[in-house]
Amino acid sequence: MSVISIDKDVQALTLTFVAEFDASVERVWRLWEDPRQLERWWGPPTWPATFEQHDFVVGGWSRYHMTGPEGEKSRGWWTITAIDAPHRLEFDDGFAGEDGEPVDTMAPTHGTVSLEAVDGRTRMTVVSKFVDAEQLEQMAELGMEEGMRLAMGQIDAILAETR
Repeated sequence: MSVISIDKDVQALTLTFVAEFDASVERVWRLWEDPRQLERWWGPPTWPATFEQHDFVVGGWSRYHMTGPEGEKSRGWWTITAIDAPHRLEFDDGFAGEDGEPVDTMAPTHGTVSLEAVDGRTRMTVVSKFVDAEQLEQMAELGMEEGMRLAMGQIDAILAETR
């Protein structure tokens, strides 16, 4: 299991996932940079993602949808706010409507991804920051914690294909 800890901090308004992988930092970075690799793990196995746009530069947009078991679609978007390849990525993350455009039903969250070499492996820390405790609880009720754990659990298989 790649996910080694999940920490929900209501005071800090964060949900933090820490995972480790048997691959270099540069190889794990490509999982975020390459939309074809990203869509193989972003989303739980029963809700695979399709990235229709992934402009991986500061200020760039990503637009994606996840497809559920009954064919239903959940759409989302990112705006990349910081890149320090291959160690740090930050982005705003929100829901989108059928047209792929952001909807204002819930404020976007802010994601920070950090990659570091640890004992010959790569430790990936993903921190989602929420605007308030209500949003944190709403996302927890939507299954974000379990969904991310399942999503990150798919990464080892992708990395094993390219060793």
